[in-house]
Amino acid sequence: MQQTTTPACAFCKIVRGEVMARIVFEDEISLAFLDHRPVFPGHCLLIPKQHFETLSDLPEPLIGPYFTNVQLLSRAVESAMEAHGTFVAMNNRVSQSVPHLHTHVVPRRRKDGLKGFFWPRQPYKSEDESELVQERIRKAIAELSK
Repeated sequence: MQQTTTPACAFCKIVRGEVMARIVFEDEISLAFLDHRPVFPGHCLLIPKQHFETLSDLPEPLIGPYFTNVQLLSRAVESAMEAHGTFVAMNNRVSQSVPHLHTHVVPRRRKDGLKGFFWPRQPYKSEDESELVQERIRKAIAELSK
């Protein structure tokens, strides 16, 4: 697949390896990594490797494979984080902090305190904590991909 990235895009820089991210999944079309300001530990972002600003821009042949990966990541995050479920969301332009299509996968637990879409964001407490979460999700993806 030909890679088309945008020089100034923060997520394209991750795809090109210019910016460090805690990658939990990668295939030909997409890349998933830990959000650096997670709602909860295990909060991941899945992006297409090619630069598309919104869901409407994603070519039809990539829709199925991309959402298959969303589904895999959702199952893996739930399993790895021992969550009761996940919240899967995507913004298109409004509230889209990086203008590159991305899907949030957030582990959820009953009575976790989240109400609506005004959620506090918190960094990981340490590099060790983010590394542990990264490895747990990678392991869950490997197990679910068998």
